Amino acid sequence: MNILVTGGAGFIGSYVCKGLQNKGHHVIVLDNLDPQIHGEDAKWPHYMPSGTENHVGDVRDRLLVRKLLKKSDAVIHLAAAVGVGQSMYKIEHYCSVSVMGTAILLEEIIPVKNQIKKIVVASSMSIYGEGCYKNSSGDLIFPKTRSFAQLEKGDWELKDENGNILIPVPTHEEKPLKPESIYAINKRDQEEMVLSFGKAYNIPAVAFRMFNVYGAYQALNNPYTGVAAIFSNKLLNEEHPLIFEDGNQRRDFVHVEDIANAYVLAIEKSGGDGLAMNLGSGKSISVVEIAKSLSVILGKKIEPQITNKFRDGDIRNCFADITLVGERLGWKPIWNFNEGVKTMTDWLISEKNNTKKVDSVEELKKMGLVK
Repeated sequence: MNILVTGGAGFIGSYVCKGLQNKGHHVIVLDNLDPQIHGEDAKWPHYMPSGTENHVGDVRDRLLVRKLLKKSDAVIHLAAAVGVGQSMYKIEHYCSVSVMGTAILLEEIIPVKNQIKKIVVASSMSIYGEGCYKNSSGDLIFPKTRSFAQLEKGDWELKDENGNILIPVPTHEEKPLKPESIYAINKRDQEEMVLSFGKAYNIPAVAFRMFNVYGAYQALNNPYTGVAAIFSNKLLNEEHPLIFEDGNQRRDFVHVEDIANAYVLAIEKSGGDGLAMNLGSGKSISVVEIAKSLSVILGKKIEPQITNKFRDGDIRNCFADITLVGERLGWKPIWNFNEGVKTMTDWLISEKNNTKKVDSVEELKKMGLVK
C-alpha cells in the first residue's frame, strides 16, 4: 500500500517508515522538520530510510495534506507537538499543531474516504494521569491526583483514605482517563477524534497509547524529549541528571523498534480496529534506576541529583498492561530494558561531540512550573 506517515522524519516515525518499507509498502512522509527536534539547518535526517517519498510541510497545510492523501491508501498519524512541560506555556501552539492538525487531516480524508483502508494514530500513556493501584485488600483503585499540599511536604506516595500507601499495578485500557497536562489533553483529543471519525465513516482506526519510548536517534538536543535522552544529554555534558521527587516513581520504557513493529501490525491486521491499546514493555523501572544505568553505559561516574522538587502535572506511577495488544495483534515487545539501552550506547557516544547543552528545567522554573 501507499502509506502516508505524518511526522515520519521524527524519532519514532523513522523506525515506522523503515518497518513499513521492509514489508513492501511505499511510504509517503510529511514532516515539518521542526528545528527543536531536527536542528536549525532543518535537513532530512541521515537516519531516514532511503526510498521514502519526502515532503516538507505542516500537517495544518490543507492543500498539501489533500494532495498527499489523494495518493495514499492508509495513514499513520504521528505528527504532534511534543513535550509535557512546554505544553503548559505554549498552549496555543500545542493545541494548534496537535488538535487542529488532526482536524484538518480528518476533514481532508472525507473526500477520499473510500480509498483509505486504515488510520493509526499515536496516543500516549500521559492521558491516564496516574496509573492503576491496589489497596491492602487487593481492590483496584483509580486514585485522585496528589494535592499540592501533599507534594509540598515531600509526601510522594499515593494513599487511600486511611493514609495507607497504595500499591502500583499495571495500567489497563479501561482505566478512566485523567490527563494532567495540555500535551496529555491534546493526545486524548487526537485519539478520540480519530477513533470516532473512523467509526462514523467506516474506516478502520487504531490508537496506540505509547509509554516511554527510547532508542537511537532520539533527539538529544530537544530539552522536551524523553527522560532517557534528557539524562543522556546531562551525562554527556558531565552534569548530574536532575530527578524530581525522590526518584522512586516508576515508568515503563519500551524500545522504539518494538513500537515500530506494532504500527506495521496495525496496518496489516484487523484485530485492533476501533480500539485504543497500550504499547509498553509491560515492566516498570524507577527513574533513578534509569539514570544510574545510563551513567554506567556511558562510562560516567556521575550520580543523579535527587531534587525533592516537583513539577505541576507529574504523576507518581504508570506502567503498561499489554494484554490487549497481544491478544488483538499478536504483538509483544522483544527488547528488555538492559539489552535495549545497550543499543543506544554506540550512537550516544558517536553523538557526544554534536550534543549541545540544553536545559528544560530552567525554562520550567521561569514559568513557575517547578515547585
